[in-house]
Amino acid sequence: MTEKAQGQGKPRLIMVDDSKVMRSAATKMLGERFDVVVAENGQEGWKQIRADQQIQVVFSDLSMPELDGYGLLEKIRTCDDPGVAGLPVIIVTGAENDEAAREKALNMGATDFITKPFNSTDLLARATAHANYQRERKALAEQSTIDPLTGLGNQLYFNGRLKQELAFAARQGHSISLVRADVDVFNKLFIKAGKEAADAVLKDVAKVIAGLIRKEDTAARIGLSQFAVLLPTADAAGAAIFANRLCRLVRESTTEFKGHKLAVTLSVGVLCPEPHPGATPRNVIEEANHILKAAMDAGGNMVMTEAELREKQAPLPSSPTPPAEGQPRSAPINVEKALALLAEGKDDAVRPHLAALKARLMPLLKLMQEKP
Repeated sequence: MTEKAQGQGKPRLIMVDDSKVMRSAATKMLGERFDVVVAENGQEGWKQIRADQQIQVVFSDLSMPELDGYGLLEKIRTCDDPGVAGLPVIIVTGAENDEAAREKALNMGATDFITKPFNSTDLLARATAHANYQRERKALAEQSTIDPLTGLGNQLYFNGRLKQELAFAARQGHSISLVRADVDVFNKLFIKAGKEAADAVLKDVAKVIAGLIRKEDTAARIGLSQFAVLLPTADAAGAAIFANRLCRLVRESTTEFKGHKLAVTLSVGVLCPEPHPGATPRNVIEEANHILKAAMDAGGNMVMTEAELREKQAPLPSSPTPPAEGQPRSAPINVEKALALLAEGKDDAVRPHLAALKARLMPLLKLMQEKP
């Protein structure tokens, strides 16, 4: 029988320690009740944690080659996957680890500590308690639609709302906009100020978002430092105004934590997808994430719209003069849309796009002229 088959039905945990003796001792003490996997350094442990969603508890030594316990703890707590970021991490400390080391690990989000040399009773008690807690937490998360830290919706809730609103927009032909935001350099903030300070920042950003949205809008925290806002009936211009206001208000505010002021900025991406029956939450979120990434790559503390990203990726030689800074840009239109607007007598709606339409049509006209 394989080791995997033997571990079926048992909660799985990982022991990360560069000492073969400690890894063997943990496996022997916990093997009867747990499926124990081991790693000899933090880098190997991180790869296993990312690849294995069944791991429920992490035991980690502090002093290890390649990636130490602090580095592993940082990767876990700043992971974009909420399931990984929320894993219980029990730090295994030795005689060489003083109170300062324990306090640093605690500030970085360590769940618990156990001291070497550990005995089977202590090790088993901690493993059982944290595995039970993790199982209950996952069960509650699957049932809940609220992010417990910020009070906004969670990803499950947001995906459901997005699916409903996309279907409604396709049936009614209404506009819909998605605003994606991420706290700039959140990992550095987490490392420098600690988990409690980072949580305080997320709560304050959530308060700003909650104060801006309308009753019909949907706001959620969908990642470690990532937020999403769904704006039904909002066109690209309206969504850009909302996003710029959000970015400005967060930039102008500061988080107070233990007498220190923490400055925060956001990278924001704005998408106004075409309403059609084939649109899926996954595709729309991926497209919005692409725009958000462009804002982050540009240095953060800014809003990037779909139109701005297209202009940046494929600038047109005859493009119209861009609007003043802070003013929303008009979303680009295709030839079919332009013809439909002209047929309805809406010449003014087409006029700002004439230069761009001409640039797109010229290669086709030249090709037609060259053909016999």
